[in-house]
Amino acid sequence: MAKFTKANSVGEWLDQRLNTTALNKVLMTEYWIPKDINFLWAMGVLLATTFGILVISGLFLMMYYKPDVNLAFDSVNYTIMQEVAYGWLFRHMHGVAASVVFLIIYIHMFTGIYYGSYKQGREMIWISGMLLFMTFSAAGFSGYMLPWGQMSYWAAMVITNLFGGVPIIGDALVVWIRGDFNVADATLTRFFMLHVFLLPIVIMGLIGLHFYTLRIPHVNNQSSEDIDFDAEAEKYLSGNKKESKVIPFWPIFISKDLAVLGIFLIFYFYLVFFHYNFAMDPVNFDPADNMVTPAHIYPEWYFLWSYEVLRGFFFDVGPIKAFDIGLAAFGFANAIFLLLPFLDRDPAVLPAYKRPGFNVWFWILMVDLIVLTVYGKLPPTGINAWVGFVSAMLFIILFLVLPIITKADAKKRGA
Repeated sequence: MAKFTKANSVGEWLDQRLNTTALNKVLMTEYWIPKDINFLWAMGVLLATTFGILVISGLFLMMYYKPDVNLAFDSVNYTIMQEVAYGWLFRHMHGVAASVVFLIIYIHMFTGIYYGSYKQGREMIWISGMLLFMTFSAAGFSGYMLPWGQMSYWAAMVITNLFGGVPIIGDALVVWIRGDFNVADATLTRFFMLHVFLLPIVIMGLIGLHFYTLRIPHVNNQSSEDIDFDAEAEKYLSGNKKESKVIPFWPIFISKDLAVLGIFLIFYFYLVFFHYNFAMDPVNFDPADNMVTPAHIYPEWYFLWSYEVLRGFFFDVGPIKAFDIGLAAFGFANAIFLLLPFLDRDPAVLPAYKRPGFNVWFWILMVDLIVLTVYGKLPPTGINAWVGFVSAMLFIILFLVLPIITKADAKKRGA
């Protein structure tokens, strides 16, 4: 058994039993971050903070929400919004955070793509991050259903119907997910459980995994320079801080993160108090009615690009139905980012501006995703339908040609 001496403080007492000094070094004071980074590297802290806001505001909302088809709508729009003191504030905070968190995720995700932070030892960082994105997407969809408004109901109807396209077990799978032959009370309670219990636990576990995967390959930098972190850390610890290419996470790097976080919170609370309606669809302020279909059904803005890929294929091709083609394209769109480290065949970790072909590919992808998002909210009629089809095809083609483009870039550099 280890020998313990009398502790002179609570901190020393804990250190003897939990080795908090070593833990503090590993996670904070001797966790090294490159100097050559910008504000885009603060997105992780913004995501953690926004997730914290979602959890805390969600706990307050859960005290008054009723997961029952006869009570859910009134519990949100009357009890929480009008009767509970500051209930409106917690709903606005939760709704805005649910939308803003995806904006941060997309910035974080495409920053990683631009700087090549997904290969050469960083594959697990990328994969764990994409699993987080998928889990956040599931949480976003399940939460969208809970107010039990018109768009909540019909979005749930459309999305659960997609599982009917799974060969052989599709129809049974839809019934199993809904807990009924239709979107009903059993569906609401299942999605409530997913949203408030199961998915938050999975998200917390994946956040821990994501942080852990950063330990060995370390954080990338703007020039994608291959830094010898041990040697640079020695320089820093010996007092040669100016020439060292790294800084400690605590207190140097976190102070920069907190500066960005302060600016973000000003923006966030401005939306909460003055422009919260952008996160709440007007159609969803009507109670769910399975006898009245909205003129145009669409998801929240952060799902519009993949929704447009789904419905972009609006015509049959021979014996293959449009629904089946769209479903396959939708599956492709939601899984392909996970495989990005293996599609990029350039062995070098370089930012996009140092890879001419990939740079063009990246910005075409950005424009295409914006077009898909814009047209995903428009009725799929006339020219809108054809723009959606061309954009969906372009999205698929971009990823099919990515290995060729990245190999060509590597060949030009003589790699």
